[in-house]
Amino acid sequence: MALYEELSEQEIFRRQALDELRSLGIEPYPAAMYPVTHSTADILSDFENMSQNRAEVYIAGRIMARRIMGSASFFELQDEKGKIQVYVKRDDVCPGEDKTLYNTVFKKLLDIGDIVGIKGFVFRTQMGEESVHAKELTVLAKSLRPLPIVKEKDGKVFDAVTDPEFRYRQRYVDLIVNPGVRDIFRKRATIINTMREFFNSKGYLEVETPILQPIPGGAAARPFVTHHNALDIPLYLRIANELYLKRLIVGGFNGVYEFAKDFRNEGMDRTHNPEFTVMEIYVAYKDYFWMMDFTEEMLERVALAIHGTTKVTFGDKEIDFKRPFRRMTMTDAIKQYAGVDITGKSEDELRAICKQMDIEIDDTMGKGKLIDAIFGEKCEEHLVQPTFIMDYPIEMSPLCKRHRSNPELTERFELFVAGKELCNAYSELNDPIDQLERFQEQLRLSERGDDEAMYIDMDFVRALEYGMPTCSGMGIGIDRLTMFMTNQPSIQDVLFFPQMRPEKKPQKDTAEAYAQKGIPADWVPVLQKMGFNTVASLNGVAAGKLFNDLCGYNKKNKLGLPNPTMDDVKRWVE
Repeated sequence: MALYEELSEQEIFRRQALDELRSLGIEPYPAAMYPVTHSTADILSDFENMSQNRAEVYIAGRIMARRIMGSASFFELQDEKGKIQVYVKRDDVCPGEDKTLYNTVFKKLLDIGDIVGIKGFVFRTQMGEESVHAKELTVLAKSLRPLPIVKEKDGKVFDAVTDPEFRYRQRYVDLIVNPGVRDIFRKRATIINTMREFFNSKGYLEVETPILQPIPGGAAARPFVTHHNALDIPLYLRIANELYLKRLIVGGFNGVYEFAKDFRNEGMDRTHNPEFTVMEIYVAYKDYFWMMDFTEEMLERVALAIHGTTKVTFGDKEIDFKRPFRRMTMTDAIKQYAGVDITGKSEDELRAICKQMDIEIDDTMGKGKLIDAIFGEKCEEHLVQPTFIMDYPIEMSPLCKRHRSNPELTERFELFVAGKELCNAYSELNDPIDQLERFQEQLRLSERGDDEAMYIDMDFVRALEYGMPTCSGMGIGIDRLTMFMTNQPSIQDVLFFPQMRPEKKPQKDTAEAYAQKGIPADWVPVLQKMGFNTVASLNGVAAGKLFNDLCGYNKKNKLGLPNPTMDDVKRWVE
């Protein structure tokens, strides 16, 4: 009883089937390889030729539907590439006298979700269905949990699994019952590969930099912190890889890039996950104007690789990634959409503007964050088509080169698409004295309580003192880019395994609590399986129905427990 006490009825039956398979000498989880020769897509793409020649195939996958009919049956087999019908005839898979494989194994002990291998030939049924005629059937893995049932008819899907909580938490099931989800992740891989091929064609080097860092630098964000016991020092999961990549530019590489996992200890929403993927690239002897052109070309290539066109649907909008993109300064954007000119405004004046516009701010925010708050609240939503917002105030960009014609600004741009920031780029600051002063200003913000202000990385300053050439860098969020390119509304939809809150488990009383009501310990798991997780939940339950349900459950599941009396049950529900 203890083994099955947390299992559903279906799960118990499947475990019993597992035991029966083994008693028949069939290993439900064989060690040997299965010699798969074709995928379902291979067969369907060359079906006419293969069916004419009755081509022999080995295929493997999950049973997703079954039609059992006497001495012959059909089932639907699903593999990574799609689905195909399989015809199983008793005398073909059991050519001898022993028909156990068909009559017992296939008909009674296999279930939807089980993984099987089929050796057979390709043919078309009398109804015109493209199929595989099974000559041999091999059990490859017994599924002990039932899959959610998704029905399909005439190309329409019914009872689709759409609950986000279930889909994100059990992505492995989501990928089985919603095979279209796999296409999102194939496109994600295509995005990354297209970018990688583009960079490599320019001669830039893909590199790896530390994830555990003694100083988390390169962005304004709250890091995750841990402790290294051997060195007895704190270490941080990187919030960005920028400072290490620029050290490599100092070291003499002309162009380096990295697809990196970054981590930020911040809130979660439809566009933020604490662990995310970013691509950062740095190219020597370039500036932010060059990087705008480069970014346009990269994104145009990505859109064409995914869709065959530069026009991409996202929600109710059509986004066109055809070059060139719109360009406007941050000052002009705030002037156009917020109706204020921030030029030359002091911190106090900006604070007053925010209060006048009912923009939420706090005392820790300096000029940079106040300007960012105005822009975020009043401008971003208007930037639907790809738009470069450029020339940010210096307070917002501690790692960026001062603007060549206005020292109050920096040579920075961010690309906005559908009202969201997609990438960030600079003419990189390579003046070590200016860089140290910017770091010190960030330190003053930190002392005011800004927990996202940058740390001072003196080794990076030292690297700059050796001399870094003029350089432009760009970072782009791969998760958000994938959202745009696959029309997914949430970042969780483009991550295989998004971060989730711990699963809530139902509160259950102990066996001792039930014992106080006179309920034997053997019956506690049964009652909890039936939904009575607490003693209090039994109060007022109809004794007659509960008595019948308990006795029926005992008999059906062959528990062998002595049935309670009606009087016993009446006392339990008092």
